[in-house]
Amino acid sequence: MGRNTRKRRSPLAVRAIAASAALAVAGGGLVWANFYASAGESKSKQNSTLASAQVATIDCPDVGQQLTSVPRKARKSVAKELATLDQQITAAYKRLADTRQAQAGDAGFVNNAILNPLESKRVATLDRIRINIRNAGGQTPQGMDQLATCQGVADQNQTNAGGGQGQNQGNNGQGQNQGNNNGGQNQGDNGQGQNQGDNGQGDNGQGQDQGGNGQGGNGPVAADFVDLTTVQPNGGPKGVGGNGLAANGDGGSTGTFTTSCGTNENENRNSDNVIVAPGVSNGAQHQHDYVGNQSNNAFASDQDLANADTTCQNQGDKSSYFWPVIRLQDGSNDIDANAPGGGQDGNVGQIVEPNQAELKFVGNKQGDVVAMPTALRIITGDAKSFVNGLNNANTNWSCTGLEDRVVTDKYPICPQGSSVVRTSFFQSCWDGQNIDSANHRTHVDFVEQDGSCSNGFQAIPQLQVRLVYDIPAPSIQNGQLQNAYAVDSFPDQLHKAITDHNDFINFFDQNTMNQVVDCINSGQDCQ
Repeated sequence: MGRNTRKRRSPLAVRAIAASAALAVAGGGLVWANFYASAGESKSKQNSTLASAQVATIDCPDVGQQLTSVPRKARKSVAKELATLDQQITAAYKRLADTRQAQAGDAGFVNNAILNPLESKRVATLDRIRINIRNAGGQTPQGMDQLATCQGVADQNQTNAGGGQGQNQGNNGQGQNQGNNNGGQNQGDNGQGQNQGDNGQGDNGQGQDQGGNGQGGNGPVAADFVDLTTVQPNGGPKGVGGNGLAANGDGGSTGTFTTSCGTNENENRNSDNVIVAPGVSNGAQHQHDYVGNQSNNAFASDQDLANADTTCQNQGDKSSYFWPVIRLQDGSNDIDANAPGGGQDGNVGQIVEPNQAELKFVGNKQGDVVAMPTALRIITGDAKSFVNGLNNANTNWSCTGLEDRVVTDKYPICPQGSSVVRTSFFQSCWDGQNIDSANHRTHVDFVEQDGSCSNGFQAIPQLQVRLVYDIPAPSIQNGQLQNAYAVDSFPDQLHKAITDHNDFINFFDQNTMNQVVDCINSGQDCQ
């Protein structure tokens, strides 16, 4: 069994003062300012043009996504260095949070005391990555030096104060939407939700959001939510930017295989990610729910995972299914309120377990599927999409009874009697050779609109995950958010709905995987 973060069964006292103090240190400046500046600002914009009071967060290039070719024997060491880059960003946030008074008196403070030292640390880490890759016989991509520089991101609520008229280009466009309480950017249904509420820290951890922010002061805000009954039917889960398309249809391989692995009743959680940060404790900086494989932590080898216990009813399925937890912003805290991955990384509130976790594999509308290889790793969605943009985003939020209406950049407010639904359709085209890739993306791909696989990839069973939560509906009163909920995130991602993601590692035994493929290709519905 891996390291777990388990909820206590007895009621937890609200640690309002302690949680607020921890967030003031660890929230990376998220307590004192809104965090809804434009993540799409030009990287070439000079930091010197930003007054210190405007700097809300820090935007650094995602180095891992640029490393598309890393020799296999260097990947573990490179992954540790990539985790170091994340840790450096978090330390810079803490510095930003601790020095607001100094920033107010010195317009160059953030640049000189935070961003420049951060760049120096990143240069050294990037050099170590180069050395590791070179020593393993590989080559690093050109332009690595440019990945060291981070930006201080402006707070749009300060630069565009007041209730000005905004622009909104509709469901698929990027626009600005500024109101009396919600200034900032708003990209509609398929865009990146960068919406601002008023400043505020919350009601000392009581969830009575004084300024539009959630319980931790670092999001979510009122503009991150939408009454789903006001959204027009749009066809159901569709992902973002062509990601997350359903692979199955009326033709091809029409069968399904459903595996029942529970809802994480035994509260198996940690803030590791063995896919992107093997060997690094708290590599994810947010908590994951795990179902299926019970030995998944940062230090688990493939042999450990293959020999693990499983919560799946079919004992031939020892695969690992994991996703970031959802927390209620109702004034309560969980056992990790002062721990890494929890309060120390700006993730506060009571973790809520899904009441349904449906794991289903489907076929391909163009033809048969082939067996997944053992230990195949797939990540769908992007935990850093608020900063990275939408290239890898794949989110679908809805409500039971209204699942023909999906939002991608908002959390749904569901009507009475309806539950929150998170849906993830995974990549289902495989390169036929690799169980992982250097950036954990290029060995798999999504199907094309017609269901075909491009670039010579092969169709594999598509994992579809549907999670259902009984969550009290948040309310918005006079622009203020009450009793919010949110997925855990990296500190700089502000608990945005667009950062939702899901992870899978295949450890079906060969006989069971053959049954999955036979069932799907023959058009049966099996479990």
